[in-house]
Amino acid sequence: MAPKPALPPGPFFTTLAHLLTLEQASEVAETSLLLSSAPPGQLARAGLAILSLTIASLKTGLGGRSVVELSLDSAVVAKDSRGELPEHGIRTGDIVRVGEMPKGTAKKKEVTELKGKGVEGVVTRVGERAVWVALGRDGSAAAGGGDDVEAVPDGKLWIVKLANDVTYKRMHQVLTKILKTPESSYTSLQSVLLGLSSPGTVDPSQIKDLEFLDPTLNESQKDAIRFALSSPEIALIHGPPGTGKTYTLIELILQFLKRNLRVLVCGPSNISVDNIVERLAAASPSTPIVRLGHPARLLPGVLNHSLEVLTRTSEAASIVSDVRKEMDEKQASIRKTRNARERRAIYGDLKQLRKEYREREGKCVDGLVTSSKVVLSTLHGAGGYQTRNQEFDVVVIDEASQAMEPQCWIPLVFAGQNVRKLVLAGDHLQLPPTVKSADDKESKEERKKALKGLEEELAKLTVTEQEQKTAIGWSLETTLFDRLLSMHGSGIKRLLNTQYRMHENIMRFPSDELYDGKLVAADAVKARLLKDLPYEVQETDDTIEPLVFFDTQGGDFPEKTEDQTDGPVKKSVLLGDSKSNEMEAAVVSMHVKNLTDAGVRDEDIAVVTPYNAQLAVLSSMLKDKYPGIELGSVDGFQGREKEAVIVSLVRSNAEKEVGFLGEKRRLNVAMTRPKRHLCIIGDSETVSRGSTFLKRWMKFLEDHADLRYPALDDLEVG
Repeated sequence: MAPKPALPPGPFFTTLAHLLTLEQASEVAETSLLLSSAPPGQLARAGLAILSLTIASLKTGLGGRSVVELSLDSAVVAKDSRGELPEHGIRTGDIVRVGEMPKGTAKKKEVTELKGKGVEGVVTRVGERAVWVALGRDGSAAAGGGDDVEAVPDGKLWIVKLANDVTYKRMHQVLTKILKTPESSYTSLQSVLLGLSSPGTVDPSQIKDLEFLDPTLNESQKDAIRFALSSPEIALIHGPPGTGKTYTLIELILQFLKRNLRVLVCGPSNISVDNIVERLAAASPSTPIVRLGHPARLLPGVLNHSLEVLTRTSEAASIVSDVRKEMDEKQASIRKTRNARERRAIYGDLKQLRKEYREREGKCVDGLVTSSKVVLSTLHGAGGYQTRNQEFDVVVIDEASQAMEPQCWIPLVFAGQNVRKLVLAGDHLQLPPTVKSADDKESKEERKKALKGLEEELAKLTVTEQEQKTAIGWSLETTLFDRLLSMHGSGIKRLLNTQYRMHENIMRFPSDELYDGKLVAADAVKARLLKDLPYEVQETDDTIEPLVFFDTQGGDFPEKTEDQTDGPVKKSVLLGDSKSNEMEAAVVSMHVKNLTDAGVRDEDIAVVTPYNAQLAVLSSMLKDKYPGIELGSVDGFQGREKEAVIVSLVRSNAEKEVGFLGEKRRLNVAMTRPKRHLCIIGDSETVSRGSTFLKRWMKFLEDHADLRYPALDDLEVG
């Protein structure tokens, strides 16, 4: 008997479409507010812009688009500097506008006008001294007229990050397509995913002769691979922190290939996909694999498999290389001529060449993708033209618990109708995808409107009162991983239970609280300490302790809310209603000093905190003294690890409010990043009142950590 889904397909996809529209509006509103209100200098400090750039080169990139290389204007490069870009938050794949830099003397109206001008493009590469931008968006022409390289102004430029609507467009496209598909046309996999039928029976006899290619796999990893190979439609691989999820996936992909199955591998971010490309290329150098899109980290192992490079280096590449060469020469000549008529003639030639180039390149790309046994891309990249006519047997989604459900349908709907099996790998007990509209106070009215619209849409469909209630309460934070688990039960999942990251004492609480006590520490890691690092570290009270808790109870370490104004934009626009705690930051600083004085290298230490305002305080205290130290928000540090991790909890107030510290998945991420040493700094009186989970955590730390009470006299403040 099929399980009862929470919602039938029609109402379910209708609900997702409404929530997606709301989320997109929330993201666009946030970015628009910043772009319209903040001056360029403040946008740069917020990491959303890079100022004072000039064109270093113009080349032809994938799809015949002009790729402009932007580096710092020589006039602003200090004599003793290497021309490195300032700190910024622009990343590969971001959509940016390249425009004329407002002069320091420009009036507000002039600045606003310049902000709206320029050419939109996609960042294809970020280096220490330059950023490369492919003009135009999502393989299509830029807003306002083709690949208009001529619209890039001369002189001093800046780039500013825009809201990325490409992913939303793909998600809306996939929901529209599946809403138009009658249930009778669903594949057996789609029927299982929507609860219209139960998963087929797992038959382990199919794989009784299984020979594992990686001899180092543990029993739980082998069990997960056997299960995924023999499950007819779906398999969930639950990989808690440090349990070797990626190694398991690499073995699984190679086993699929041995069975002559074609595999599409996706992830929600470039980093998640590149990680697999690197390891897969190393494990099986002879397997033909293609990485669609632009790799975020240009490491040789990734780059050599990217479509960008293969269209230049493969045997088929010769059919496009001569046109590319001619286009590059034309691009270079643009910058040498000041004559307007000559420039127009060059642009006309480029337009014709681009058309010919795209036709030739299209054939080359199609050939390269078709001949690859494994194709890898981001989830939204799987909806691109390169996969539209391709057919795959299996889709593997890594980091599936960090992807919104509509993203996961993109490869399942657009990448051929032949997909018979879906493997999801992730950890639903770590942070879900970021959903801005869920806690965006500004969008309460928008949310009300959207839900009203949803109610009206649902009224046209046949839904019960309970189904209507479920639809109204649905959240984009509920991932496909979550939904399948609640619908089909734990029989569709296998847990990887041996972790290779943390000391046993660091692992104990998250294992007992969140993973039913099933996690075990591998022998190689369970007792390792900072004093055992492979370089000289003194034996001190800090380097022999895996778990330290500085309890700041008593009211001497009060939190502060960031509500001061900073120029024309409130700090809260950039930092939210964020909290900071300077006294707690001073404890962090003291502990970092003690660790480094004992010989621990600063690059082996990370400081994480749930609050961006605290991050700003910590950065001002630590970055100059310890250039190698890594500072990050808990959310941004998911998937990372360090030898020593210091967590600043921040919250300390008379009302005993803990805010989003109450999200146990956020704390799970915070406490599972370190290998040898975890130091928690927080007020147990405030934190323990937040939830029963937090109360048990404070009790655990009191009982099992090296408990310390910081003295104000020992701290350097200000």
